[in-house]
Amino acid sequence: MQPEDLFATHPLALALVESVRSTLAEMSELGPVEIRTSKSQVAFRRRRGFAYVWRPGQYLRNPAVQAVLSIALPRRLDSARWKEVVEPAPGRWIHHLEVDDVSEIDAEVVGWLAEAARDAG
Repeated sequence: MQPEDLFATHPLALALVESVRSTLAEMSELGPVEIRTSKSQVAFRRRRGFAYVWRPGQYLRNPAVQAVLSIALPRRLDSARWKEVVEPAPGRWIHHLEVDDVSEIDAEVVGWLAEAARDAG
């Protein structure tokens, strides 16, 4: 399955995948990034997953947003931008960013993605 298959009727989620993909491709110092698509999300991986795009509408009725970018970091990062931050395993923090427009993938988010990718390498 490809991201285009999963998000065929969800243009914002697909645009978010493309934005993250192109952003990571510009960071050649990180090395290769693998993209895996499952039935519920698109995962960006190095040795392990570090960023995920998914639709809350798959799990919630009347979600507030169409797409979420979740970023895995080795530390809790405090920011008012996060919808939720959880620690599913000791030392693994997942930060959920609700996205209304791909323009929200700004320099701050790119920095978080780079940190997550380096840590996953």
